[in-house]
Amino acid sequence: MTGVVLKNVSKSYGTVNIIPDLNLQIEEGEFVVFVGPSGCGKSTTLRMIAGLEKVTGGQIFIAGRDVTWERPKARDIAMVFQSYALYPHMNVADNMSFALRLAGTDKSEIASRVKLAADMLELTPYLDRKPRDLSGGQRQRVAMGRSIVRDAYCFLFDEPLSNLDAKLRASMRTELALLHKKLDRTMIYVTHDQIEAMTMADRIVIMKDGVVQQVGSPKDVYNTPVNTFVATFIGSPSMTLVPAELHEEAGQLKVKGQGFELPLPDRLKQQAQASGAKVVTLGLRPEHFSAEARTQDFAPVELTVKVAEYIGSSQYLAAELGGASLTAAVEVGPEADLLSDGRYYFDTSRLYLFDPETGAAL
Repeated sequence: MTGVVLKNVSKSYGTVNIIPDLNLQIEEGEFVVFVGPSGCGKSTTLRMIAGLEKVTGGQIFIAGRDVTWERPKARDIAMVFQSYALYPHMNVADNMSFALRLAGTDKSEIASRVKLAADMLELTPYLDRKPRDLSGGQRQRVAMGRSIVRDAYCFLFDEPLSNLDAKLRASMRTELALLHKKLDRTMIYVTHDQIEAMTMADRIVIMKDGVVQQVGSPKDVYNTPVNTFVATFIGSPSMTLVPAELHEEAGQLKVKGQGFELPLPDRLKQQAQASGAKVVTLGLRPEHFSAEARTQDFAPVELTVKVAEYIGSSQYLAAELGGASLTAAVEVGPEADLLSDGRYYFDTSRLYLFDPETGAAL
């Protein structure tokens, strides 16, 4: 049993049950991202894996060894926190090597590991600098380098990019993905940013109120969300949910709401008929709207546009469809005028249907 395995792990604070029953297997060498809103239990789960929080129940295995009650230093893990937590009086090289020096590692081995990590993270020119002389991204790389030199079995990241500006976060996401390929180690990353999850993960673990909602590849959770929470959490701008009804007309199954009527795609007909549902929640992703009918799957809809936001080749429309507010991301090219009320088209092959009571996908 390699990788990281959580068996019936639970966590309570007094009578408050934060994580009721968590089962998960993370394969060796996999990059897994825990994502969810604040307070969903993702950081608590990471801290239990690290040994910084004691479990209330269940077991945690790392590389096949039961580490449930082991101290953090005995778990063969390295952790990068949201705060850089660098020693201000030490230079980059000393910050990176501090844990190795405490452990009594041979000096030549320390120098070799620091050089390897510095080369990997492009920090070699800065080894003699103090943290105050570094940019935010460089400080974050030093924090990661401090973990890399330990050559741990598993690397844990607790929202390490949240203190960086948007441009730097995008570049650091790329660096982390490249780092994973170079190290080929198990990495577990916590974030509330679904863009970070989608761009870096081999698999995403989506949590809500301490319960795992769905585990899958970025493509799986985007294309086949299991419920409305996952559907609206993954994707930017988020999916719009609209109340609707199913009805059959001239032998064709359609989904109808206030001010719109759309044919149901073949991939949903069997599920819709099997469920016997008449009232449903319709899911519409912004990026599946268009200014023109590109294929026969595109059906017309009348949008009332409140605000059009120019973002270059596309425009984001804050609009209404039959009284329901939605966002439409319409590609029209950088030279187009701002869009207004009128007829648009939606790719009906990309419709989603959910049970209005449970939120589960049909």
